[in-house]
Amino acid sequence: MGHVKKDTPFQPLNIAVLTVSDTRTLETDSSGDTLQSCLLEEGHTLHDRDIKPDCIYQLRSVVSNWIADPEVHIILVTGGTGFTPRDTTPEALTPLFDKQIDGYGELFRHVSYQEIGTSTVQSRAIAGIANRTVIFAMPGSPKACKTAWSKIISEQLDARHRPCNFVEMVLPDVSTACGSRS
Repeated sequence: MGHVKKDTPFQPLNIAVLTVSDTRTLETDSSGDTLQSCLLEEGHTLHDRDIKPDCIYQLRSVVSNWIADPEVHIILVTGGTGFTPRDTTPEALTPLFDKQIDGYGELFRHVSYQEIGTSTVQSRAIAGIANRTVIFAMPGSPKACKTAWSKIISEQLDARHRPCNFVEMVLPDVSTACGSRS
């Protein structure tokens, strides 16, 4: 993740979207729709989209398959980040991370505070990197998805964003330790 040069062109990324919900379907998944619209509007590609119930092992299965797929650069997960007994997204994803991106959760709560006040303390938004795939998890409301995308994620997925971003790290032309992206 070196410093970006002024003449760097936009590079579209392949993004997978996972909605964590016991009640949503593709027809009623407004948070997934929000993320899909945002990433397509920015010029990225929707590689895959899925909905899974709040089940640690089903979430890990889907995300692990995407992490292992060299065509998936970014994974966006919406839902399951609260404190109810069924909210298990952080517990499902954290063991999969090679490294955590602590600043994402901190920044999300800071930005969210401007919109919802102290209720932001109930968000367990997290992010991490696994096999050169960047994973962002956010609350399950369309407004939270829009906030995460427009105030944080979008810039970090734009190769032109200075001084640095995640694009260089996730592109397949960079060799990796496990070799699936070489």
